Amino acid sequence: MENIKKNTVIIENIGKILLDTTRPLKERFRALFTLRNIGGELSINCIEKCFADTSALLKHECAYCLGQMQDPLSVPKLESILEDLSEEPIVRHEAAEALAAIGDKRSLPLLKKYLNDSSIEVAETCQLAVRKMEETDMKEMSSENPFQSVDPAVPLPKSSFNSVNELENILLNESESLYKRYQAMFSLRNMNSKEAAISLAKGLCYGSALFKHEVAYVLGQMQNDATVKQLANVLFDETEHEMVRHECAEALGSIATEECISILNRYVKDEKRIVRESCEVALDMCDYENSKEFQYANSLIKAI
Repeated sequence: MENIKKNTVIIENIGKILLDTTRPLKERFRALFTLRNIGGELSINCIEKCFADTSALLKHECAYCLGQMQDPLSVPKLESILEDLSEEPIVRHEAAEALAAIGDKRSLPLLKKYLNDSSIEVAETCQLAVRKMEETDMKEMSSENPFQSVDPAVPLPKSSFNSVNELENILLNESESLYKRYQAMFSLRNMNSKEAAISLAKGLCYGSALFKHEVAYVLGQMQNDATVKQLANVLFDETEHEMVRHECAEALGSIATEECISILNRYVKDEKRIVRESCEVALDMCDYENSKEFQYANSLIKAI
């Protein structure tokens, strides 16, 4: 009983950091990922309260974490975020993706309702979510994924392709279905080679903002410094959708070379709030990647 009380106090204190708008965003992000790692109803409640924040980046990341936790307790809140047309599209998109990650098929009617949403990012996310939930056995999802993330598409069967070039052709073919292109994307990601990373980086120049943002996300997972130039070029392009630029910034934070740090420092005061906040968080990720911390949020737990 004493341990339960102690854990409750720890979670509540971490939740206070997450919700404290006077704290640096990087500290609030560390709090968020700590809660995700702890899991459970109390952690979920703390994360859900953060949807009242003004930062679209933070709310988007809250939805992402709830999806990765795969706890059905999050479904009502995520559904309400998707239904809230006053919410930023990047947050609604992430709520839809999180619902697919949780995989409760009772969410399908709601996802189908927004298949033609006025926001193309939300509409495409719902299309992917419905396809995945209708066609995929959730038990299949993590077996071949070295990154242990819950993804918006299942990789293509290994028997269906013979080379990186074949997957690249599917990835870049805009006449293919978006879902199949995502499948090729995650097949390349799972290869986790320099050749696969370079092929993926070509996707930053093709397709919708949603597609390009997902390419940047998987490049961040791979952490291959052969893609720094491609990611930086998209971040430099102020005409590019902020959703894509933000994800490129976070990918650079994961790769965390000296060049990445220099690039991110150039854009930490960008005109777009979501881009400059992403650069701030990405620079903190660089500190983590270049430190000896075992987990991103380790120092936060020790400080409580």
